[in-house]
Amino acid sequence: MSDVVTAPDGIPRCPWGMESEQMADYRAYHDTEWGLPVHGDDALFERMSLEAFQSGLSWITILRRRPGFRTAFADFRIPAVARFTDADADRLLADPGIIRNRAKIAATIGNARVAAALAPGELDELIWSYAPDRADRPAPRSRDDVQPVTPESTALAKDLKKRGFRFVGPTTAYAMMQACGLVNDHLAGCHVRAAAEAAARRDGAGRSGAPGAAAG
Repeated sequence: MSDVVTAPDGIPRCPWGMESEQMADYRAYHDTEWGLPVHGDDALFERMSLEAFQSGLSWITILRRRPGFRTAFADFRIPAVARFTDADADRLLADPGIIRNRAKIAATIGNARVAAALAPGELDELIWSYAPDRADRPAPRSRDDVQPVTPESTALAKDLKKRGFRFVGPTTAYAMMQACGLVNDHLAGCHVRAAAEAAARRDGAGRSGAPGAAAG
């Protein structure tokens, strides 16, 4: 048996995509984004930043503020955020459209500066090098089958920290891996799971022998 939930529209989904009062927001994110491969330095920097802001909060809090985050952080364009000044940090602390956490704001700006020092495409390559071999990952059937930390997320977090990134611990790194399609944690029977697997095959995600997998 799988813990998927069939909605009134007759489509089976992971249960978190059907949580009552947030159903519309979660459903759209679940159906069209979560678990599908994400590439590009700026796109991955955005996901890394939002997952860091989510730490200690519910994801719906971040999801509903995502437009505000994008406006406040120059659409997460790495070179632009890397040029933010102390005045920008003060502006962000006064912005009601985001989570006004001084440490997380400072970390996001600092992370942009670290990312800006990398070669184009290097952040993408670094993160995706930690995608595990999908053949070794059976489809989860319940939330209990999905662990919040894995050897790969621990290794990725360690690598990012060594390079100077902050607020990306093993749990946050794994949440990013789930969101960006490095792993497919849609439950067995969820209608998105097959689409995510097909997208990963087209993308070449989770290739056996990826350097990050070996590093873990």
